[in-house]
This record gives sequence, structure tokens and C-alpha cells, in this order.
Amino acid sequence: MHPDTQKYNATQQPEDRQICEVLAHEIDNLLPEADNKIWHAHPVWFLAGNPVVGYSKLKNCVRLLFWSGQSFEEEGLKNEGSFKAAEARYTSVAQINKEDLQRWLTKARDIQWDYKNIVRRKGQLERLK
Repeated sequence: MHPDTQKYNATQQPEDRQICEVLAHEIDNLLPEADNKIWHAHPVWFLAGNPVVGYSKLKNCVRLLFWSGQSFEEEGLKNEGSFKAAEARYTSVAQINKEDLQRWLTKARDIQWDYKNIVRRKGQLERLK
């Protein structure tokens, strides 16, 4: 795990810290080839420069976001925003279903929209995988 991600996690309240640490551990284990950094103030993992998954502390939960998650066709993920992102929200570490998380992370590798070039394409997304 990137040291900046560890610092981010350490600044959270105990229950949120546990959620963040479980998410980071699972993401690192299932996407070892991904680059992890703090991006827009939150931990995000990138494959070939394309953001695929990250999490952030919101007012009353920790949000796990998959940039291409709407294409996963998973009931446990809710659409987020006007592009292809989908999210899951957690208020307790017990809510994290590791089987679901592992399946979503596999799909994050296999199903990707090109967010890396979205500005150059003037807001148009193209499917990479």
C-alpha cells in the first residue's frame, strides 16, 4: 500500500479506518499490478494510467467507487454520476462482503472505460476492455 494511502487511512475515525484498511488490503491483493496514489484527496488505483477503483470518506460512510462499475451489472453497486461509475457505501466493516468485493475487483480489471483520456475526448468515454 502506498504510504500516502496509509496516511489517509490513519486520519479516519476507528470504524472508518477499519473499513479503509480492509478495502485497501483487498484492492492491493487483487490488483497487484495497479498503481495506487492519492488523487483528488482520496486513495485511487490505476491500471495503465486509467482510474479503476478508489474510496473516500463521506459525511456518514466510506464510499467505494468503481469508475466503470455501471458496466459490471452488479446489484450490490449503485450508479453514481453521469458517466459509468458505480459505488458501494459502508458504515461498518461487517458490511463488506469480500466475495462481492473480489468479483467487483476482477471486473474492474476486465471491464474498463477510458477515463484517462476523457478531457481530450471532450467528455466522451470509449470502452477499453
